Amino acid sequence: MPVPLAPYPTNPAPYSPPVNGAQSQLVCSGCRSLLMYPVGATSVCCAVCNAVTAVPPPGTEMAQLVCGGCHTLLMYIRGATSVQCSCCHTINLALEANQVAHVNCGNCNMLLMYQYGARSVKCAVCSFVTSVGASANIIEQKLST
Repeated sequence: MPVPLAPYPTNPAPYSPPVNGAQSQLVCSGCRSLLMYPVGATSVCCAVCNAVTAVPPPGTEMAQLVCGGCHTLLMYIRGATSVQCSCCHTINLALEANQVAHVNCGNCNMLLMYQYGARSVKCAVCSFVTSVGASANIIEQKLST
């Protein structure tokens, strides 16, 4: 399920420019250009494509990942489990570093990465399925592809 970057504001507070001229940045929801905006703004209009992008609420931690479909840099709210690319519509898993684990393939010894808590992982090189977990160190099976 796609996770929106930020909810649309229902009643935006009146804009008052910051005293110190501080700025922040975000990625345009239309053309993916990097947009600079003054701190305190609730939305930003892109000068390239005229798309209006909502600004995340203050204090929201953002993270980035590269889309697996088109290699576009995506920004999302930290903690989201998936992010849909606005360019190619690929749904990308958004895993934090502590949410993934590694195991060597039981057949070709390739280092595999998998979501922590998974029961098995299939090797993309040789299609061997390696069981993972506390009681599955030796149990392995080969699936027909």
